[in-house]
Amino acid sequence: MASLEIGKVCVKTAGREAGRYCVVIKSVDDNFVFVTGPRALTGVKRRKCNVEHLEPTNYSIKIKEDANDKDVIEAYEAAGLISKLGLKKPSPEELKAEKKEKVEEKQAKKVEKPKSEEKPKAEKPKQVKKESEEKPKKKTKS
Repeated sequence: MASLEIGKVCVKTAGREAGRYCVVIKSVDDNFVFVTGPRALTGVKRRKCNVEHLEPTNYSIKIKEDANDKDVIEAYEAAGLISKLGLKKPSPEELKAEKKEKVEEKQAKKVEKPKSEEKPKAEKPKQVKKESEEKPKKKTKS
């Protein structure tokens, strides 16, 4: 399959987002591209995707390479694809909530445990010999 151009609207055919619309925002090489839904509009996260898992549609939108989700939503609107594809435009509150989630995810990744809280290594338990394992004492003649 030939590499997809930036702005091409596709349908994902594999994975958890199968059947959902996405837009090519960046070409990595002949086999991989970056796509976005955006998530607030179609439910597809911004991610790297194999071109074999995409089915191109007849639609394209005008966006620059690596465009942000806000620009992609505006391009969908300008092309009239939101109504054609039966998509629901997210409200400004939904966009703010999604942006807040992204910030929280980034902060959670940055937080690490301080080294002082690390658990000490467990000591090996001492082996106790059982009476049956002990060697019998020799009897001495007196």
